[in-house]
Amino acid sequence: MRSSVGYYYESLLGREVDQIVRKIAIISAIIGFTLHLLIWLLIQTERYSLSGENMEMFNSPLSSLYTPFSILLAYEVYQLIRTIPESFSSSVGKQYEIATLLVVRDILKRLSNIEFQDGWKIDEDLGFLIVECLAFLVLFYTSLIYQRISKEIKSENLQDNRLSSFIFSKEVIALMMLLVFVIITFTSMSGWIESVFEGKGAVNREIFFLDFFTFLILADILILLISYWFYTDFGNLARNTGFVLSTVVIRVAISSPGVSSMLLFVLSGIIGIAIIRISSINFPKPKVR
Repeated sequence: MRSSVGYYYESLLGREVDQIVRKIAIISAIIGFTLHLLIWLLIQTERYSLSGENMEMFNSPLSSLYTPFSILLAYEVYQLIRTIPESFSSSVGKQYEIATLLVVRDILKRLSNIEFQDGWKIDEDLGFLIVECLAFLVLFYTSLIYQRISKEIKSENLQDNRLSSFIFSKEVIALMMLLVFVIITFTSMSGWIESVFEGKGAVNREIFFLDFFTFLILADILILLISYWFYTDFGNLARNTGFVLSTVVIRVAISSPGVSSMLLFVLSGIIGIAIIRISSINFPKPKVR
């Protein structure tokens, strides 16, 4: 059983496969960017026409950046799934990177549609754009600091034979999340394409990411419960529970509108930095049963 899971994990989420997926993602991002820009050019020259919400993504050449960023975000999600067997902190770090890219993508989308007013008055669109940029800076700082601190902490020794069962459990969960990733991608794309033919086709961060983070929270809780079988100390349990809380905050931020979403994204980063900082100061050695 373990050998079969290990084989499937290496075949679908291994390092060599990751290099292939990475190249595919980069090539797809370049192609997607080119096609999006080409469609915008055809619309501008009146050789092709769209109506309704479909025009939202073709109002400006800047909107063509939305497509490659979406593809790169999909690759980051794949990377997140790969980090699940490594450690709880590593997968949480990937979540902050995804949140950062989500905010950047929203900023680029807003810049392509925003209309500024004359004079010194800061209108609602500009005000929210400033808030989004500040949230991006905080999340970017959070991701870098979190990554640096987590590298200094070895919360799990992956070479320890006593933890092989724990690693095996997380590899199973990672494979399950990969299946969830494929299913949600298919359903999200098919639903969006159907809405395009109906004259809608508006895009937002809730597409795919809301459902994926819902399942990610369930996976994190499952890992948390399994980890308590191996680690009995309160410090490790509280740390991982805090990481789950941070994931829940990100999920709520994805579904929240306006400024509240940016505040929640920032809050999730603050929670993660606080937890990893406390762990680095006094990180108790886990007691393995």
